[in-house]
Amino acid sequence: MTLVGGFVAQRTGDRRHLVLGLAAGLMLGVVAFDLLPEALAQAPQEVHGVPAALLMFAAGFLAIHVVERAVAIHRGHEGEYAAHSHGHAHGHAHGERRREQGVGIAAAAALVLHSMMDGFAIGAAFQAGTTVGTVVAVAVVAHDFADGFNTYTLTRLYGNNRRRAVALLFADALAPVTGAGITLLFTIPEQLLGLYLGFFGGFLMYLATSDILPEAHSPHPSKGTLACTLLGVGFMWLVVGLA
Repeated sequence: MTLVGGFVAQRTGDRRHLVLGLAAGLMLGVVAFDLLPEALAQAPQEVHGVPAALLMFAAGFLAIHVVERAVAIHRGHEGEYAAHSHGHAHGHAHGERRREQGVGIAAAAALVLHSMMDGFAIGAAFQAGTTVGTVVAVAVVAHDFADGFNTYTLTRLYGNNRRRAVALLFADALAPVTGAGITLLFTIPEQLLGLYLGFFGGFLMYLATSDILPEAHSPHPSKGTLACTLLGVGFMWLVVGLA
């Protein structure tokens, strides 16, 4: 699905906002309907009056926020970075080009790390049960599609050639398999698993609300994008209910 996302990034053109809107809806649905309830059930203990799972949810949200700020890949600032690079093109063309390419590679590398965590989430969720594992896998597959899409798009956006973009896309495709394989080496205690699911819920919530939804709506604030997001949330509600 990651490779499909990268391929679609070259083909969708003006329709990518619909794909991202759907992916965001799937992610919101899995957090609200499955990850948080499961995390609270497995880690119900409280820390200073707040369930530990919800503290981990906030920690996951803030952790990915800090990481994305640190490597400067937040989507809302892409135009700012591009404008800054081009503004110095006359005096420092070569250096600025390399710096711009470095931003693209850093962005793609962060997405590869995201994908590895996705794979780890699938393996960890299956340790919690087949139902939660299947639901998490559905959401992660949609997320990996978006990751593949964004890995290729961001790498190319910052001036890297197609070969480099494809190489990073393949690394992104292998990352979830690696993450899932790691979980075969050990079994996660139930309480620790609940904390992890809460953390990963915050991680997904950040990506959906602070990255993917703004990116989906900024070029095309259309009813179609909103409809795809609602469709994704409704689909996850249906999946969880049937499961």
